Amino acid sequence: QVQLVESGGGLVQAGGSLRLSCTASGRTFRFSSTSMGWFRQAPGREREFVVAIHWFGGRTDYADSVKGRFTVSRDNAKNTVYLQLNSLNVEDTAVYYCAAGSYGMRRDLYDYWGQGTQVTVSS
Repeated sequence: QVQLVESGGGLVQAGGSLRLSCTASGRTFRFSSTSMGWFRQAPGREREFVVAIHWFGGRTDYADSVKGRFTVSRDNAKNTVYLQLNSLNVEDTAVYYCAAGSYGMRRDLYDYWGQGTQVTVSS
């Protein structure tokens, strides 16, 4: 069984920053050879892709809406992927989910999902 646990969400004013973390665990789970992604879901909207980071070489792809503001990174020694959120605006308000699986932007590429962490941006 693979578990992904997100943390770091909260309430922040527009223009502020947050750092999300997602730590993976599982007896047979090999974090270092698994691509990771972040998605988000706002109320009344579908879950949408935010960013993916490949397990090999650290290749990344970002949604246009977050390019230049969000930065993903991973620490294989800690089985953790991070998402730095800068210059937040109210449109970034959502539950943020991390996911583990194959690299890409589609939700169906990911086999495991965390429970989500709420990010709320006030104006």
